[in-house]
Amino acid sequence: MSSNVEKIKERLSVEEVINSYIKLDRAGKNLKGKCPFHNEKTPSFFVSPDRGGYYCFGCGAKGDIFSFVQQFEGLDFMGSLKMLAERAGVALEFDRNNDLNKTEKERLLAIMEEATVFFEQGLKNFQEAIDYVKSRGITEATAKSFRIGYIPADWRLLYMYLKSKKYSDQDMEKAGLIKKPEEQNKEFYDRFRGRIMFPISDSSGRVIAFSGRILKDDGKSAKYLNSPDTILFNKSTVLYGIDKAKTDIRIKNYSIMVEGQMDLVLSHQAGIKNTVAVSGTALADTLISKDNIVNNLGVVKRLSNNIILAFDSDEAGRKAAMRSARIALSLGMDVKIAGMPEGKDPADLVLTDPTLWKDVLRNSKPVVEFQLDTVFSKKLDPRKLPQALRDNVFPFIAPLTGAMEKAHYIKVIKEKTGISEEAIREDLQKAEALQKGEVIQVQKQEEIKNTSSRLDAITRKLFGLFYYVDKNPIPNIDVDGHRATIKQIVGDKYDSIVKSVEPLKDELILETEITFSDSRDVIKSLKELMINFEDDVVREEFAELMKTGRPSDPERLTQLIRRRQELENILKNGI
Repeated sequence: MSSNVEKIKERLSVEEVINSYIKLDRAGKNLKGKCPFHNEKTPSFFVSPDRGGYYCFGCGAKGDIFSFVQQFEGLDFMGSLKMLAERAGVALEFDRNNDLNKTEKERLLAIMEEATVFFEQGLKNFQEAIDYVKSRGITEATAKSFRIGYIPADWRLLYMYLKSKKYSDQDMEKAGLIKKPEEQNKEFYDRFRGRIMFPISDSSGRVIAFSGRILKDDGKSAKYLNSPDTILFNKSTVLYGIDKAKTDIRIKNYSIMVEGQMDLVLSHQAGIKNTVAVSGTALADTLISKDNIVNNLGVVKRLSNNIILAFDSDEAGRKAAMRSARIALSLGMDVKIAGMPEGKDPADLVLTDPTLWKDVLRNSKPVVEFQLDTVFSKKLDPRKLPQALRDNVFPFIAPLTGAMEKAHYIKVIKEKTGISEEAIREDLQKAEALQKGEVIQVQKQEEIKNTSSRLDAITRKLFGLFYYVDKNPIPNIDVDGHRATIKQIVGDKYDSIVKSVEPLKDELILETEITFSDSRDVIKSLKELMINFEDDVVREEFAELMKTGRPSDPERLTQLIRRRQELENILKNGI
């Protein structure tokens, strides 16, 4: 087996890696801090340098430096391996050059990289596209840094190029680069045609999707066209530019969220590199589900609790900003709104004068102040003012946790409107009751999502070990016995779990080969993974039972609480 993981762990301690993401304090031989994976006031996240792992007694997050980076950065195992290897100065030593040996995800990532290079070359060869990029104020250095490209308006240019590189139709389609007409016997054609191409990367910098801006508007095609969801790309969990912005977000302790690619690229070019964009993803669409908004905001919340929303000044932009602000507040974030000049977006401001964009950000206001100013600027009839406050201001005061902060805004409203403090507090209490329900809903949703995410990761590791040992038997490991135990734990869900991991068999075996260099490590890890697996299954069932606020099966709930305590004691004694 490969020793890549061992080499990285020798050079990077768990304390060093996690402390670069969150603040840790010494607690005996361990360290503790506030968990980055759920909201908490009292630290329950512990790091054990001796064991090289971490465990949160609040939400159950656990693992080593690889699983931490995976969950924090939103990466898969190979992405976390790449990132930590670069940080540790370790050259990865496994040969995956033979296409026959590559997993599906590796093949699709290779296709996306090949397509990016093709698009980059296309920009160099097409003067009209070069002129357009320049006209938007993008320098050659910036275009190169963001790997901006172009594809002419031809039906099969990319398709034929990738075919010449021996990529299959099936993989090109799975990567979201080609489509097939509904009519039978019709050939595949390029999804992107006649567009300026913006590669979308994951947190480790691997290209996983594209957004294409049409060069010549024909009145029929969408201005922007984005990759569909694939096994590489989930629009609800990816923010454009996150790979380039994350370090500055951590350093400056706030993020700026804009709507479009041009907004982001020019913001970075102006030196404001803690900017991410939601174009083509959930926040940009006011009709998208709350689940996806939580996912996207969760990405930046882990980096900093402070955010400035700088959406377009049109009606759709304002609605999206306010909706996003409410969700961010319910996640416990500190939210400011950048007041954009009418008819302008960040790209327009940077193109005119970068200082204008910086001034807008400098003058951004806490969301409550922004909403108060908006309501009062309309000079409404006194009879309509109370309803406007109930609709547009109170929903943003309600989530605030500071009593003094709330009292300040109550005083401001009283002084500006003449409405009695008693009446203001009464309406605010109604908003708080509604907000409390929303917060509970979001927190439960986050708990279920985080638990499911961890469970998926543990399931992958377990079955990767099973598949590996099936091929390379190890004494004292009863794989069939472990499979039977899992079946006993999950019951009827077992077949669906097997069905979900079976297509990933080669990929999971590869991850196992990379992770373990000694059979003793496999034996030890299996024991830990089985305990962690049951712990997360129990937590997931517990969260589902409590989803409505009342347990649907009190007897089962009691059993789950008892088992959670038993498993937690095992994990606590271990760490």
